[in-house]
Amino acid sequence: MQERIINKRQVSAIGFGCMTLSHAYGTPPDKQQAHKVLNHALDIGYTLLDTAALYGFGANEELLGEALAGRRHEYMLASKCGLFKNSEGKRAIDGRPEVLKKTCEDSLRRLKTEHIDLYYLHRWDKKVPIEESVGALSDLLAEGKIGAIGLSEVSAATVQKAHDTHPIAALQNEYSLFSRNPEIASLQLCQELGIAYVAFSPLGRGFLANVNLDPASFPEADIRRNFPRFKGDALSHNQQLLQKFSSLAEQAGCTCSQLALAWLLTRGDHVISIPGTISLAHQEENFAALEVKLDTNTLQALDSLINQHTVAGERYPDAAMAEIDTENFS
Repeated sequence: MQERIINKRQVSAIGFGCMTLSHAYGTPPDKQQAHKVLNHALDIGYTLLDTAALYGFGANEELLGEALAGRRHEYMLASKCGLFKNSEGKRAIDGRPEVLKKTCEDSLRRLKTEHIDLYYLHRWDKKVPIEESVGALSDLLAEGKIGAIGLSEVSAATVQKAHDTHPIAALQNEYSLFSRNPEIASLQLCQELGIAYVAFSPLGRGFLANVNLDPASFPEADIRRNFPRFKGDALSHNQQLLQKFSSLAEQAGCTCSQLALAWLLTRGDHVISIPGTISLAHQEENFAALEVKLDTNTLQALDSLINQHTVAGERYPDAAMAEIDTENFS
């Protein structure tokens, strides 16, 4: 099995993103099914599980704490702070040190653990210097409440500032064939600094996993309903890429999901992906991508087919784009 390094610890090169079990895409499963999915992840070899205070507004962390009681030693636990439900019950970004520390205490309680192995700043609060937020996380590390500091959806410049304050173990940004922004600067910087690059939405938010994806059928709460790439002319344009993509998967002897995940793991030995699913079968399919080997011709064909020039639409709506700090293609 391919493994990668986070904070000097080996983890499976494909981790499990837990968000979908509580939040964002489709209809979350019932608790019994969610417990099965989480335990099955460990049973088949996933050793990195990723959650956040935001997901289900705490429900996802509670789910892990309940489902994996007694198995805490079997995986690296990653969670996130700085993006959560505020006192008014609304989604909020807040990077003040006292808020981050309080969020960590709440997460530890929900996760039923005394230690979170990797703790990300989920979003940089641009009203708070990154050095102050990272300083608060370094305090949590000194207290033994977390094992390493991560950042999410930030640029190479911000990573460097943060790393100068305290070593950063991982950067979690969106990265896939469908979203190539990390290739502008942050992917290379992380390799130079020895920072793991954890790619979320490695299947293009499902676009690269199912050639029959129909956004019109998404439940009302599905966040993709408002994403430009899944709407109107952009959607029609992007769907034209899928027939050739499916053919490349067939030629490589794998599924579309496996093709996308295997491509991602060729982008550097510091790259880790965290696909999520509510299906045991898809969970196994994704993990089996670790065994897929792609030849040079296939990699070149993929790079030419799906990239920043051939994909239409931004990856977030305007309001969400304003919240993030990552580089964007001009």
